Amino acid sequence: MSRATYTGMQRDTGESVDDLAHISQSVRDILTTPVGSRVMRRTYGSLLSALTDQPNNPALRLQIMSACYMALLQWEPRIELTAISYESTFDGKMTVDITGNRTGTSGNFNLSIPVS
Repeated sequence: MSRATYTGMQRDTGESVDDLAHISQSVRDILTTPVGSRVMRRTYGSLLSALTDQPNNPALRLQIMSACYMALLQWEPRIELTAISYESTFDGKMTVDITGNRTGTSGNFNLSIPVS
């Protein structure tokens, strides 16, 4: 078992969270925040909100993966991505699956983030 290298705060309860739980929370926050919606940080977030109601085709798949990659590359330095995929349902819900490595450790991770 690896030793925790980062301690953060759980956004809903205020309790302490370590490494992967905090990374998961951060990734979800980045992906669900529309670019331009933060007052003092206009470039924070991702472009996913603009893509959620588009027709499902191969071009959209590439745009979603690109929006996720670019946002996480810029705003989450604790991870290196190796794969991004997404699944959408008929009722409009979308889940992004992210696989990668944690920087500074040998730990791999796999996150499933609901974004709509």
